[in-house]
Amino acid sequence: MTDSPADLILRNAHFLTGSVWQRGSMVVSDGRIVSIGSSDDAASRRSSSTEVRDLDGAWVTPGFHDAHVHPTSAGLEMNACDLGGATTADESVQAVAAYARNRPDVPWILGGGWSMEAFERGTPTAALLDAVEPDRPVYLPNRDHHSAWVNNAALALAGIDERTPDPADGRIERDASGRPTGCLHEGAMSLVADIAPRPSSDDLREALLSAQAHLHSLGIVGWQDALVGTGLGMADSFDTYIDLAGTGRLTGKAVLALWWDRDRGAEQIPELVERRSRALAHGVRATAVKIMQDGVCETFTAAVLDPYLDRDGHATDNHGISFIPADDLREFVAQLDALDFQVHVHALGDRAVRDSLDAVEHARARNGDRGNRHHLAHLQIIARDDLARFASTGAIANAQPLWACRDAQMDELTLPFLSSTARESQYLFRSLLDAGAGLGFGSDWPVSSADPLAGIHVAVNRRPPGETDAEPLVEAERLTAAEALRAYTSGSAYINGLESSTGVLEPGFAADLAVLDRDPTTDTTRLSDTRVLHTFVDGRQVTP
Repeated sequence: MTDSPADLILRNAHFLTGSVWQRGSMVVSDGRIVSIGSSDDAASRRSSSTEVRDLDGAWVTPGFHDAHVHPTSAGLEMNACDLGGATTADESVQAVAAYARNRPDVPWILGGGWSMEAFERGTPTAALLDAVEPDRPVYLPNRDHHSAWVNNAALALAGIDERTPDPADGRIERDASGRPTGCLHEGAMSLVADIAPRPSSDDLREALLSAQAHLHSLGIVGWQDALVGTGLGMADSFDTYIDLAGTGRLTGKAVLALWWDRDRGAEQIPELVERRSRALAHGVRATAVKIMQDGVCETFTAAVLDPYLDRDGHATDNHGISFIPADDLREFVAQLDALDFQVHVHALGDRAVRDSLDAVEHARARNGDRGNRHHLAHLQIIARDDLARFASTGAIANAQPLWACRDAQMDELTLPFLSSTARESQYLFRSLLDAGAGLGFGSDWPVSSADPLAGIHVAVNRRPPGETDAEPLVEAERLTAAEALRAYTSGSAYINGLESSTGVLEPGFAADLAVLDRDPTTDTTRLSDTRVLHTFVDGRQVTP
């Protein structure tokens, strides 16, 4: 590689090498970085076939890796009734009305992405949907896919009424007389999702391609798909990845986290092994298993140590939901670890975090350190006594930094219902790093924006983008811009086992690059204003 002519020379740019910017040129051959900075080396390796690009002083960072994202679900929503841009209840309803009006022949209205803060108490009603679509069933998961909005036609078709019991892993929102009101939480979503039409293979293919294009436009070169299977009513994209990889259209460096069916036990492990082998035969890494251990704070289903408070600030007897008993979780993680699966655990509340750390610790005690890089995702609340356990167990913190701020959802639907200890223990990024934890970042898109620069902005400022006067959320937990960039590049690449080939700009590493319009390490109050001009994967531009 070092003696071959350059395939690509990027000149007149700033390149982030470690924590230092180098001005000059980058030489790329066979998709790998040959050199950075030296104009003489660039000139000596130029041939008649070399592509030379002048970047006009742009700022080049390693390409971003998203450690927790749902591309196919996001693409399906983008291509269906997409409520991601609606900020009020009326905007949401009108978006549904417009979509339904323009598609009179589809049997169901499907899509999603609505925001809880747009609706009173975070729960929209069937009556709102009935006003614009009373006849066809409507099924719309919210941004975080922990709740779904349905109309009365969908409730009737699923046979859900006041006599329907709540499933063990979910809740049907009801009025004072017990009648369902049109919002289904957690496992109750499947009561309707299981009878809704499934997307076709063509739908899934177009969804993943649409999502991949969007991720690349944001400088993202790789990701871990955090749910490949049929959990939470999502469509299974396993064969879609194999299809796109086989035809050369999968340009992102993807790792698949296979869904752990929480209604089953260890008997499903041989099926996961078979899926992993089948994927590998097609060049796809399905090497992780996704276990959802709890829910979310807004619906009081995140598993917490201190009980939730009621609207008057008094403690209730609700500690959230543990979808898998702690003893079972320990056993499942140990068995998966012994088979060299990486376990990717949704652990949002501090009780779920503790149970997950216990499980990783148990696996390590039984199997030794097998280097499987188990990681805990979301980590909204961590008991400070558990911070040091990330380093001691080798568990990696997989955080979604865009959430670490005081927005309407936090102020209205979360903080009033948490204990004072939990309120001060949210998104402890600084404390995790100081305790020696590995830290990777992701977005959970379509739950929230996939934009890494917006997430980095919040990690650094602890305020929503554009709100310079907002009160920061647990301000002491801020990161520096360099630390946040590392978490979204080399930190997430490490989670995916790619740290020896991508995530940094060094000779010998893949030319996975995000070309930015400004220096993201200065004037950090404007981090979210930074724009991605171009994205390269293995030296190939993957953005228009």
